[in-house]
Amino acid sequence: MWIDVVDLRDFYASALGQAARRMIRYKLRSHWPNTRGQRVLGLGYAAPYLDGFRDEAERVICAMPARQGVLRWPAQGGSQATLVDELVLPFPDLSMDRVILVHALECADQVAPLMREIWRVMADSGRLLVVVPNRSGLWARFERTPFGHGRPYSPGQLSKLLRETMFTPVATDRALYMPPFRTAMLVRSAPAWERAGQRFLQSFAGVVVMEAIKQIYAATPAAEPRRRHYLTIQGSGARAT
Repeated sequence: MWIDVVDLRDFYASALGQAARRMIRYKLRSHWPNTRGQRVLGLGYAAPYLDGFRDEAERVICAMPARQGVLRWPAQGGSQATLVDELVLPFPDLSMDRVILVHALECADQVAPLMREIWRVMADSGRLLVVVPNRSGLWARFERTPFGHGRPYSPGQLSKLLRETMFTPVATDRALYMPPFRTAMLVRSAPAWERAGQRFLQSFAGVVVMEAIKQIYAATPAAEPRRRHYLTIQGSGARAT
């Protein structure tokens, strides 16, 4: 079940959500320190994690599934957010160099078709970063945050899923070791929790972050063709064509 976009926005506006964003965004940037000249797609609710890429990437698009809803992003300037059917993405084949999947995989009803669409729009040299709730982590057990909804994954389960859907995992990371409570003391101590967790508590991280590359030698599974409405990007905005 998809989480309502307003609930996601409100979580990331809170002190706990801002701390979670910092911890996860640090991991994402450690995997992709330079996206200069790249075309970056965020699918799900990736808006909190895309700002750092806007100043260097050639193009950044925030695609939000229809059953989740869409909000304007970024707050200033032309909109780079669009409402999509996650099973029929409105982008041409091989059009994206990097894809970030956040608050998406654990909510999707049809995982294989979703991953097939991501595979289709990714360039042959493309890279994928997936963020999902960790099955053994504390965050997956509390519904007060978005990471307590949907289906959590262990690193092994996520790796198996990626390999079955024509991606090759190349790196696994973890984040969010602080307990998912809103007390000011815990939020302030988030960096200390992160340092300690990386050394001693990796199994209890709140999220799994996995990077994968596209298997270009794999055949695309047969699927019934559906009409696609592509987006034409002009400057910082987008319009359907």
